[in-house]
Amino acid sequence: MSKILITGGAGFIGSNLTEHFLKAGHNVVVLDNFATGHLHNIQQHLENSNFTLIEGDIRNVEDCKQAVEGVDYVLHQAALGSVPRSIKDPQTSNEVNVTGFLNMLVAARDAGVKRFVYAASSSTYGDSESLPKVEDVIGKPLSPYAITKYVNELYADIFSKTYGLETIGLRYFNVFGRRQDPNGAYAAVIPLFVKQFLNHESPVINGAGDYSRDFTYIDNVIQMNALAITTTNPDAVNTVYNTAVGDRTTLNELVGYLKEFLSEYDAEIANVEIIHGPNRQGDIPHSLASIAKAERLLGYKPTHVIREGLKEAVKWYKENL
Repeated sequence: MSKILITGGAGFIGSNLTEHFLKAGHNVVVLDNFATGHLHNIQQHLENSNFTLIEGDIRNVEDCKQAVEGVDYVLHQAALGSVPRSIKDPQTSNEVNVTGFLNMLVAARDAGVKRFVYAASSSTYGDSESLPKVEDVIGKPLSPYAITKYVNELYADIFSKTYGLETIGLRYFNVFGRRQDPNGAYAAVIPLFVKQFLNHESPVINGAGDYSRDFTYIDNVIQMNALAITTTNPDAVNTVYNTAVGDRTTLNELVGYLKEFLSEYDAEIANVEIIHGPNRQGDIPHSLASIAKAERLLGYKPTHVIREGLKEAVKWYKENL
């Protein structure tokens, strides 16, 4: 049994990781300021003796030091996501995603943490047009958010080389699934579209709908974090991995799948009209990951492709929205 700190543990990905590692018998500490996370995501764990909640902010060094006390592993999920948010307010994105990240690295180093696993991002590939995306071929960032996530990788690499802190970065590709928040100005496309369809509202697709993404179900992300913690392969640490499926889906195809699965609950959804708007600033046209490195070094085997993941996600939203 290990003691695991999950920063941002009340958020979408963090709360799923919290649930997984508690079920596996570990002690879990969650550090969250509830800026984008929600208490209801972790409410069921509050009476669990293996669970500790620290309401704090990664921008506060003392909060970071408190959170890492006696911790074996850090799963750093805390960040301000969203390209549009970072374009609107680059300073706050930088404070959280860069300064907060550095605070956590320093705290983890000083506490003697065994391994620091962090949420990296496919946005790091920037304007690189090569497909599939391979970890060592990146372009220039296209948004302040992308810059912050690339800086995370640079800092992690330096801490590995300079201080001997084991780090693994997981470049998440369009993660979706249970507990992803459909509300707010920066809601991700899948929960937002599901919510709109359930309300018989017309989703707005940015552009013609031919942009494509490697949509990645939450269970695949949980698997990658678990593998990153447990690997004993010395060649598998101090590097970054694509965390994806290795397949891409256009927005038009995505909407078709959502209509298909949601219509099983409400036949009227099949008739909801789709609206097309302008392309979104900072968006890349296509994203497709190579997962060969994760398969080779970590033994990663994704369990859910897009249709399987969407079926489960739609069922969850129908029961919980």
